[in-house]
Amino acid sequence: KQAYWSGMVDTGGAVVNVSSIAGLKPAPGIGMYGASKAMLRHITEELAVELGPGIRVNAVAPGVVKTQFATALYEGREAEVAAQYPLKRLGVPEDISGAVAFLLSKDASWMTGQLMVIDGGMTLTGGM
Repeated sequence: KQAYWSGMVDTGGAVVNVSSIAGLKPAPGIGMYGASKAMLRHITEELAVELGPGIRVNAVAPGVVKTQFATALYEGREAEVAAQYPLKRLGVPEDISGAVAFLLSKDASWMTGQLMVIDGGMTLTGGM
């Protein structure tokens, strides 16, 4: 194990990477963003193999969440964008933070290398 992780490997720990559903399939206009998120998924899996059993490594892949970063994706047309989701709403930060808290908790002690998609059902419909 690399020296950078050695203290954490010895004492145990958990890492949660924040990916995106953009890393699951191509989408016009956000190719490089999507590629970086797909890479993060692979790094999550690779680190889970390399750092286990001392460190668990998982990731979340949100859909559009109402944050300052994502404003351009929904501003002025939130109802239209939300209508595309099976749950008919955009995500809020608490939707993601609860999942992250779970992945960091002992309740997820047998999970590593996983990508948890939290997207209001968007990927079920083929959309993004």
